Amino acid sequence: MKNSSYLSPSVMTLGFGELTSMRYMYLALVVWGYLSTVLSNVSVILVIIIHKELQEPMYIFICALCFNGLYGSLAFYPSLFINLLQKVQTISYSSCILQVFAIHTYGGCEMTLLAVMALDRYVCICNPLRYNSIMSSAMVYKLILAAWSYPFILNTIHIMLTVRLPLCDSAILKIYCDNWSVVRLSCIDTTLNNTFGMVAIIALLVVMPSLIFISYIAILRACVKSSKDFRAKALKTCAPHLITITIFIVGVLFELFLYRFTPTAIPYALRVFMSVHFLVAPPLLNPLIYGLKLTEIRIKIIQQVKGHFRENIKAIDHENSSAK
Repeated sequence: MKNSSYLSPSVMTLGFGELTSMRYMYLALVVWGYLSTVLSNVSVILVIIIHKELQEPMYIFICALCFNGLYGSLAFYPSLFINLLQKVQTISYSSCILQVFAIHTYGGCEMTLLAVMALDRYVCICNPLRYNSIMSSAMVYKLILAAWSYPFILNTIHIMLTVRLPLCDSAILKIYCDNWSVVRLSCIDTTLNNTFGMVAIIALLVVMPSLIFISYIAILRACVKSSKDFRAKALKTCAPHLITITIFIVGVLFELFLYRFTPTAIPYALRVFMSVHFLVAPPLLNPLIYGLKLTEIRIKIIQQVKGHFRENIKAIDHENSSAK
């Protein structure tokens, strides 16, 4: 039987604090960030889908990464935009839990997809003759399914452990809901949640980076034994992936750093930056990195833009000639 002092808040308050003093500037940044993220990710996805010559394992994995970026952005930006419009920044408990699930699965999928992409680069560079037979279409889609299923299963269990907790407060210190922010409000012992949280961290933030590290050690060894041209080609295909990994890992380290300290001990502006980095930077920068670094994608995007521009010019010329 629950203690009568336990609360089951239907509404959670969010820690917007100083952000509301410049809400219109932040609203403009949110709109720009979300539109830029959607446009860049959708552009890469459409280019890969439209052009059959790009439907190879590496590009399909990039497409999956962009889909995940859109998913993470959808979990973050609309809620942020709505709250900046309101006088009091709140979120319903059910919406908060849904956001927790979406943000954590986005982060988990980003990590597992990066690990799968490292495996793909390993097979491509270290076993080039067997690459097509190993990375068949069936294998590629199985790897993507596994990369998405793994975090979804882990976070489903995580959320089930969280929603059972009675809460004694309703104040979320961040500008969005995450699992730790909800669990810390519990009135009862959270050892089980903390233990499973450690299991999830090891499964996603130790095992996956270890797979990436092992893959790149093997790639590095293969490059050392190969020609200069081979090393240059390997670096060209691996560089975007390494940059993407670095950006995401930095954001994850920011999050882990925040968990280790009392949030109020860190300056507010720095706390907000550190907490949103992994939600804002990867979805926004990943398609730009791959679009700029990988020649095939860059060429196809430029061709699409030029083709669309020519069609508009022709349409305008036709309208002008008809008017005359």
